[in-house]
Amino acid sequence: MSTTAGDDFRFRSIALPALLPSFLFATGEGAVIPVVPAIASSLGADLAGAGLIASMLVVGQLAGDIPSGWVVSRIGERRAMIGAAALAVVAVLISLLAPNAVVFGIGVFLIGLAAAVFALARQAFMTAFVPLRIRARALSTLGGAFRAGWFIGPFLGAGVIALTGSPHAAFLVQIVAAVAVTILLLVMPDPTARLAKPDAGAREVEAESRGLLPTIWQHRRVLATMGAGASIVGALRASRMAILPLWAVSIGLGDSTTALVIGIGAAADFALFYTSGQIMDRFGRLWSVIPSMVGMGIALVVLSFTHDLSASTIWFTVIAIAMGVANGIGSGIIMTLSADLAPRTDPAPFLGAFRFTADAGSAAAPVLVAGVVAVASLPLATALVGVTGLAGAAMLARWIPRYLPRRPATQ
Repeated sequence: MSTTAGDDFRFRSIALPALLPSFLFATGEGAVIPVVPAIASSLGADLAGAGLIASMLVVGQLAGDIPSGWVVSRIGERRAMIGAAALAVVAVLISLLAPNAVVFGIGVFLIGLAAAVFALARQAFMTAFVPLRIRARALSTLGGAFRAGWFIGPFLGAGVIALTGSPHAAFLVQIVAAVAVTILLLVMPDPTARLAKPDAGAREVEAESRGLLPTIWQHRRVLATMGAGASIVGALRASRMAILPLWAVSIGLGDSTTALVIGIGAAADFALFYTSGQIMDRFGRLWSVIPSMVGMGIALVVLSFTHDLSASTIWFTVIAIAMGVANGIGSGIIMTLSADLAPRTDPAPFLGAFRFTADAGSAAAPVLVAGVVAVASLPLATALVGVTGLAGAAMLARWIPRYLPRRPATQ
């Protein structure tokens, strides 16, 4: 049921309160991600330690999944987004002033925590303010705003690094973005102010976060099959954002060049987010998720054989773009599968459990990559993630037809 009048709703009314802040926040995050391993290495971390510190971003997001719903329901969507932006500034200052790799890792963890709160707050805003009849389109557009930020961010990071000669300068982009988000949210009217508090969006995200373990046990069968496949999707995505910067450090690529290459890959990802939805709606979920997972899995396996080649930089660039294309084809698949599988009565707890399962894969994969790097090598870790992605594709190819035997009708 919509929480605002549907007849007089205008799509542009969500541009300033939701889309622009999301774009700005993601831009800051996108500027920082490519340089985390390089900075960790400059603070004394070895390659495995740099990989572990890079993983703190998604570990922080996982840790933030549980309390975020409670925070949003207590203080509201706009205050939660402002608080997340303020926490991001604190995290960046800790990262910039870090005297060693351990403190730097804490700063990166807090950046991930802030991202989790911000993401759940803007989801709650959409639920509360956007009419049900166009909510799917609004959420898809919101996802596009985040991808646009992840696309622009690395290019801005590369620019400031080239100007200053320091990878730390990329963190300044996130500070500027977080301050801009805060100012924007403070000066503009709150569209949800006239709604009862807590509103429908705040109640929904709180329900998603509450009773997580009992919900996981109640739906253990579907989470052990479809949820496990979704967790591998999350693992591939997180590994991509951890392995590529780590690989660049390993082959001696410059910081600004690394950010530029990752930005090009993000551009390919961003260009396909709408196409992914069309594929899923027209042909079914399998036609999106299987090519995406197979593409990323093969790309990682191929990358693992290129480390010592004379053309390693060219291979790195080609693989980064290929992985962006593959990830773009699967845009929105985790959210879509969770919505398809959720009980029609009281779906929120299941949605929270499914998202937590996928995020657990996202958090575990970079940590495991760091572990394999510590005991073996980065190419072996990369190959193992690629093979795991291919196994996940096989899992979902088996289980999606069983749980979703027909393409769900477009709502």
